[in-house]
Amino acid sequence: MKQKIVIKVQMTCDKCRTKAMKIAVTSSGSVTSVGIEGTDKDQLVVIGEGVDSACLTHSLRKKLCYADILTVEEVKPPAEQKPKPPEPTACHCLCPPPPPRPMYCEVVYHDQNPNSCLTM
Repeated sequence: MKQKIVIKVQMTCDKCRTKAMKIAVTSSGSVTSVGIEGTDKDQLVVIGEGVDSACLTHSLRKKLCYADILTVEEVKPPAEQKPKPPEPTACHCLCPPPPPRPMYCEVVYHDQNPNSCLTM
C-alpha cells in the first residue's frame, strides 16, 4: 500500500534540508519520492510503500533534533477513465444521395357507380 507521510522537521538551512532528504531516501521500505513543502520549508513529504513513519521520524530526530509526524495517509491511484465510444459522424463519402421514392396512387372503383372513382 502506497502512503504519503508528512513530517515537520526543523530545517534552518539548505544543508539541513539536504540531510533530511538523504535520511528519508535511505529509510527502510520503498521510497518513491521525497519533497519539501510548507511556507517555511519545514515539512518533509515522503511517498512510498512499506515506509515506517515512526522509524523515519526517530532517525530524523537523532540527526536533526526535532521531527514530528503530521499526517500519514494512503495514496490512491487515479481512477482510470473509460474510453468514450466515438461519436457517430456525418458521412463524408463521395456517393450521391439516393433518389426520392416514387409516389404511388391507387384507384378504387365501387360496384354501384362505375363512373365515380376515388384517388388515394
